[in-house]
Amino acid sequence: MTFQLRPMTENDARRICEWRYPAPYERYNWPDWERMIREGREFADPDIRSSQYRSVYRGANEFAAYIQLFPLDRAIRIGLGLRPDLCGAGLGAEVVRLAVREAIRRRPEAEIDLEVETWNLRAIKAYEKAGFAAEDEYGKPAAVGIVQVLCMVWRPPVQPPARGTVE
Repeated sequence: MTFQLRPMTENDARRICEWRYPAPYERYNWPDWERMIREGREFADPDIRSSQYRSVYRGANEFAAYIQLFPLDRAIRIGLGLRPDLCGAGLGAEVVRLAVREAIRRRPEAEIDLEVETWNLRAIKAYEKAGFAAEDEYGKPAAVGIVQVLCMVWRPPVQPPARGTVE
């Protein structure tokens, strides 16, 4: 399966606002597009959309996910969303790896992290499969109140030592 990153278009952003996740993931539904525009939120803002967001296409024409690459002082924080009908199909780790590659391309020296609610075991499993490990847990304000999140940090695979003898 081939995924590719593209600049997020306004049409892609509008489509994300139409995605509806089933319980208990409905908290990840975005407001309708008109509200996003009115409030200048996230990917409704053309400058934020251009600098932080990318659309993920599967094959040539299937809009499958999006990623956010949020710049922090010494890190890039990844955010992402997979189209609801694709969740649970084993695609998440590959989308996360695509986000990691883009983060490295943008800022090779930066740490790469993400936040995930502690109850979201399906996402945690995908992140671990993509090379992330939990580093911290804390409460964070969200639309539903204070939620417990894990901060997970990407750990690049360790290269095995070169074969041969050491003197």
